[in-house]
Amino acid sequence: MDRLEEELTCAICYEIFEEPRVLPCSHSFCRVCLQGLLQPSAGFPSGRCLSCPTCRAVVAVPAAGPKALPINFALKAVIDKWQQEEPAGAGAGAGAGTGAEAEAGTCSAHPQQPLNIYCLRDRQLVCGQCLTLGKHRGHPIDDPQSAYRKAREASGKLLEELTDESRSEVFSCSERLQQQKAQCHSALQSDREAVLQYFKELGDALEHKKAALLSALDELHSRISEEYDPLIEDVEKLKLEESKLKELHSALQKEESPLLFLEKLDGLQQRHHALRQQQLPNPEPVEIHPRMETLLQDTWSRTEIGQVHKIQTPKLHLTRRSQCCGKQTGASVLWAALTNPSFVVPILFLAGSVWHKEISSAAIPAALTDLWKSLLWIYQDSCIYLQDRVLELCYTSALTMGLCRRIFPD
Repeated sequence: MDRLEEELTCAICYEIFEEPRVLPCSHSFCRVCLQGLLQPSAGFPSGRCLSCPTCRAVVAVPAAGPKALPINFALKAVIDKWQQEEPAGAGAGAGAGTGAEAEAGTCSAHPQQPLNIYCLRDRQLVCGQCLTLGKHRGHPIDDPQSAYRKAREASGKLLEELTDESRSEVFSCSERLQQQKAQCHSALQSDREAVLQYFKELGDALEHKKAALLSALDELHSRISEEYDPLIEDVEKLKLEESKLKELHSALQKEESPLLFLEKLDGLQQRHHALRQQQLPNPEPVEIHPRMETLLQDTWSRTEIGQVHKIQTPKLHLTRRSQCCGKQTGASVLWAALTNPSFVVPILFLAGSVWHKEISSAAIPAALTDLWKSLLWIYQDSCIYLQDRVLELCYTSALTMGLCRRIFPD
């Protein structure tokens, strides 16, 4: 029966023939299906023709259309006989199929043609004319019900693969990405802690060095105050005395009594004489050595960040201004001593006095005092020079050792 049903099916709509019309090429099709194949043509008297979907023969169509073509009565009789003898179950199935086709609707490109064929390539319902003449021509097809059953079976297998997480590549990829993300976050957190720790240690070292330098400056500030405050206090007393003498002199000009004028003038002159006898302090100008600005530029700016803690805190001291004019060396210190009159004159005086044996008991202590001061000055400057050189040597050695450790880490 299936073979017979296939023979009774129109090659255009894939349905049982309805009003079958036979073409001059002996192929039969539904009247409605042939109506959709009509094409205008000036080469035929009726002005219309069509191409047979089976043999591609171009045949003329009467002016009245496909309904004027001869009816295939033999085929129609067989169809009527087959429909009468078809079992009730098959009829019910056919009715169900007809209902499904009615639910699918008709083709938008070919009106009145039902969408009763499933195109496997484009995965959509098409009509017979789409399959024979339209864009779905030559595509593999299947019955909608058969395609539905196969799709149901495939969906069951797909569901099994989706529910089996051990076989799911998506699940494995998700776990792998989560692990990689966690590793990256862990490494990032470790780097963050390393940065915080490094800069904390660096900040502590800088704060320690800053406090040491400020402490050295504060200590020198105290020494400067100890040296200059008594001198300034004495000078302020002299200034106050001078101001009082000016006030007394102004008041003396208003004195009318000659005796009191002479008496007050004598006292004023005595106080003025005593004021002039006071010797004003005349300390030699001093400067701070080394200067922090020079130290920061020459030492700190050339030091690597990791070597900051190795920088030695300098010992600040006050030196004569003449000593700070240039960089002192041992030879320059000795030459300055030999060319200093306060050092040379006592030596020459002692030598001449001893040679002529005219030295007195009072002259020897004075000469020795000047000589002692000169020797003490040379000693102090030599100590300062040696201290600076030792600090430079220590700093250079520290940089050299750091460079060697970087080149030869083992």
